[in-house]
Amino acid sequence: MGVPEAHARAARRRLERAAEAGETVLVSDLVITEAYHALQHHYGVPKGEARSLLLRLVESHAVQLDPPAGRAALPAAGGAGLVDRLIHLRYRSLDAVTVTFERRQGKLEGAVRLPG
Repeated sequence: MGVPEAHARAARRRLERAAEAGETVLVSDLVITEAYHALQHHYGVPKGEARSLLLRLVESHAVQLDPPAGRAALPAAGGAGLVDRLIHLRYRSLDAVTVTFERRQGKLEGAVRLPG
C-alpha cells in the first residue's frame, strides 16, 4: 500500500536485496493472515481486493509461501473465510484433519464439523 512510506521503502529495498542475492524470502500463512487483516482494517481495502493483492505477492516469485498449499486459499471467495481456509490447508499439508465448530469451514473437503 506504500503507507507508511518509510516502511514501504525499507521493505522494498530489503526484497530487492534478497532478489539480487538469490535469497529466498519465506512468508508464512500467519503473515498472510496478518497482512489480510491490516489491509482491511488499517487501509480500508475490501476483502476481495486484499485477497487479490496477496495472491499477486505470492505469485510474484518475490516470496515463497509456507506452506505452499496456502496459495489455494487466496483466490477463493464465498464459503469459509480466508483465515479458516489457511488453517485448513495447513492441516491438510500435514496430513491432519481440521475439526471445527465453524459451519463453513466444516464444509471444506476433508474437514469435520462438530455438532454444537
